[in-house]
Amino acid sequence: MKKFKHTNHLISEKSPYLLQHAHNLVEWYPWCSDAFEKARNENNPIFLSIGYSTCHWCHVMAHESFEDSEVANLMNDTFVCIKVDREERPDLDNIYMTICQIMTGGGGWPLTIFMTPDKKPFFAATYIPKHNRFGQTGMLDLIPHVRDIWITRRNDLLYSAKEITASLTQISHYKSGEKLNKDILKKTYDQLLLNFDMIHGGFGSAPKFPTPQNLLFLLRYWKRTDNKQALEMVEKSLTEMRKSGIYDHVGFGFHRYSTDAKWMVPHFEKMLYDQALLAMVYCEAYQATRHKNYGETAQEIFEYVLRDMVSTEGGFYSAEDADSEGEEGKFYLWNYEEINKLLASEETEILVRLFNIKKDGNFTEGTTRTKTAMNIFHQTSSIEELVDCLDMSEKDIKNSLKVALNKLFSYRIKRIHPYKDDKILADWNGLMIAAFAKGAQIFDESRYVEAARRSVDFILESMHRSDGGLFHRYRDGQAAVLANVDDYVFLIFGLIEMYETTFNTKYLKTALELNGYLLDHFWDDENGAFYFTPDDGEKLLIRKKEIYDGAIPSGNSVAMLNLLRLGRITANPEFEEKAVMIGSTFSKNIQQSPSAYGQLMSALDFEVGPSYEIVIAGNSQAVETKEMIKAINRLFIPNKVIILRPTEQETPDIVRMAKYTKHQKSPNGKVTVYICRNYTCQSPLTDTTKIINILNQRNTVKI
Repeated sequence: MKKFKHTNHLISEKSPYLLQHAHNLVEWYPWCSDAFEKARNENNPIFLSIGYSTCHWCHVMAHESFEDSEVANLMNDTFVCIKVDREERPDLDNIYMTICQIMTGGGGWPLTIFMTPDKKPFFAATYIPKHNRFGQTGMLDLIPHVRDIWITRRNDLLYSAKEITASLTQISHYKSGEKLNKDILKKTYDQLLLNFDMIHGGFGSAPKFPTPQNLLFLLRYWKRTDNKQALEMVEKSLTEMRKSGIYDHVGFGFHRYSTDAKWMVPHFEKMLYDQALLAMVYCEAYQATRHKNYGETAQEIFEYVLRDMVSTEGGFYSAEDADSEGEEGKFYLWNYEEINKLLASEETEILVRLFNIKKDGNFTEGTTRTKTAMNIFHQTSSIEELVDCLDMSEKDIKNSLKVALNKLFSYRIKRIHPYKDDKILADWNGLMIAAFAKGAQIFDESRYVEAARRSVDFILESMHRSDGGLFHRYRDGQAAVLANVDDYVFLIFGLIEMYETTFNTKYLKTALELNGYLLDHFWDDENGAFYFTPDDGEKLLIRKKEIYDGAIPSGNSVAMLNLLRLGRITANPEFEEKAVMIGSTFSKNIQQSPSAYGQLMSALDFEVGPSYEIVIAGNSQAVETKEMIKAINRLFIPNKVIILRPTEQETPDIVRMAKYTKHQKSPNGKVTVYICRNYTCQSPLTDTTKIINILNQRNTVKI
């Protein structure tokens, strides 16, 4: 067992990130009252460092400075030092990241904040090197300078902290504006088109993120308008990402982002939320186009999660690191000699041609790695092109490719693996539950339902508080940290998808209960929309609201769609009114740059319609009922709710939650479908072809 020379106050924490720093020479505290009391008593400023366990530059700064006695001594003499896991405390990260953006114009992790003992910041940065470098002041010069100012000009720092906090309060205040309408959908599309990379797919340049919310919106925009270019943007992006270096061709799943515009060199960490959101996009793209490559990619993502990211209790783990053996990407990179030794000659030739494998390595840009002979799998040729240059059929090439990749996987699994962050977060699990449920609907795969069910059961058994609320994080037998808005809305999202997959009303009932708790403790009665933290949570600098749809969609954006769906399922107009208020609350900000709110635009697309309420009345166990559900699930109808009214029960549970279904029965015992569109209901139908034709109508809307 490894012996450590030093242990600090993080040693009793559950967060994997905090435990990574428990033996730093810095005398770290977790975010706690003891740390702030010590700072007040000693009249010292606070050094706040926020990061997460799979953050590459967090590791770099830790090794360079926090494990270095010279820097650590300076920090301990000058500050009370606090470490925060941004994934465990996103409420703190949201506040102090906004401050960093105000003060520096940018942000990222590790996030470094110097602040007063009453939590008001006066300095912000991200990674800080040990020594002065590239025009940036290093820790060894910065800390003595700050200490000198704290001693000699403290009033200046306190005034600055007061002004910064006032700016934060001002920009975090949202005053309700005009109701959003369908015109902004066109503006969103135009902005996305302007920022679209026609050559490589995706949006913007380096670093390039997958931005699944934008792609989900574009699928809906295509469905609404029959705009072919909207669909082409989705297909180009999904195809290029699947071929690219950010996709793990050997073990499946997506890396977090590309360091270059060509999707060639990834940042190698794998995040649960990326797998969930991208799986949903590929599922919907398959639904919309029936192109099997999209379906296969979604199923491969699910395979990766089921294999590597599920706890024994059923919850989904958070992430896998980019680094192994102290080097970023080492687990995923290959040299030519390895491949040639492991594979048959024809298998090697297929991989060399398909993935541009080179003896001297196939990448240099976007990386500082010294091993230049390494290769990233990045598909540069098609199977069809290989048929033309190899004396093999397409079927034989595909079979050989599968065998070759399986051999490499079996070899790679013996390598030293990247660190796995095994904490379970309610919000990210909610997204993964939704993705698996959606996959089960589209692929009729029972394993996906079971994976989602186990996660739901685990959260409700182990992370559900006695007062009806949730905990945010579970690890090592302990659930802790009051849940934030994302935990509730993402889990509600997953529960709605689970209801529409299984039609087990317990999921709908739980979704409504959690939605009630959310409205009671997070809703702003004065100005509308949801706060990020509950009314009984820790008092911080401010109580923020989030709306920007970044790497993860905002809680308010997802809540807007949840409220619309629950409102339609239960015929509760109050839910729909709340959804409209969310859009109005942020409308002034949204109007300025609507493409930054892709998830909210999908919710708005549902709100303005056309949308459907579909009630299937039939025996829940009958083959014809199940076949009707499968037929509807094959269609890409994003703006719908679907309800099963079991006719074998006189008063099924769904009637108690959706009273209008009481009289929707199946005449003569034949499965019957009731379709309402934009608050207008059609006659009951039993003919599957007619039902599909009605639901599949594009009804193009010019906007």
